[in-house]
Amino acid sequence: MLKEFKEFAVKGNALDMAVGVVVGSAFGAIVNSLVTDILMPPLGLLLGKTDFSNLFLILKKGTVEGPFSTLAEAQKAGAVTFSYGLFLNRVISFLIVAFALFLILKVINRLRKPEEPVLPPPVTTEKSCPFCLSTIPLKARRCPHCTSTLEG
Repeated sequence: MLKEFKEFAVKGNALDMAVGVVVGSAFGAIVNSLVTDILMPPLGLLLGKTDFSNLFLILKKGTVEGPFSTLAEAQKAGAVTFSYGLFLNRVISFLIVAFALFLILKVINRLRKPEEPVLPPPVTTEKSCPFCLSTIPLKARRCPHCTSTLEG
């Protein structure tokens, strides 16, 4: 079993997958920072709120009466919250990641050499008359133009 595990771990697929997970994790952190630190503050200012992560509704009051200025305060007080601001942040993060992956795949596909499609040989239904060089049906026994008899 140890030998099989060693073969699996050393195979290129397992190593490629490990590299992909590490790079994906780092890429996710960059995108999360882009959304949280760069995109959301101006978008929040445009919509009248400075931080989307603190957009929430209180569904059930907690042990302490609010109003609460942040989601953390509401949750600390035991309130049940509908945290739609965090959801918006995550949706925007997902859209950015999906768009970035789309662009990366588009570049990779453009760099790949396109394979030439293999076309079947054309089916011929006509031939040339050896006497007058007119085009005639493949099964013709006599040329309709010069009336020559053709070999079968």
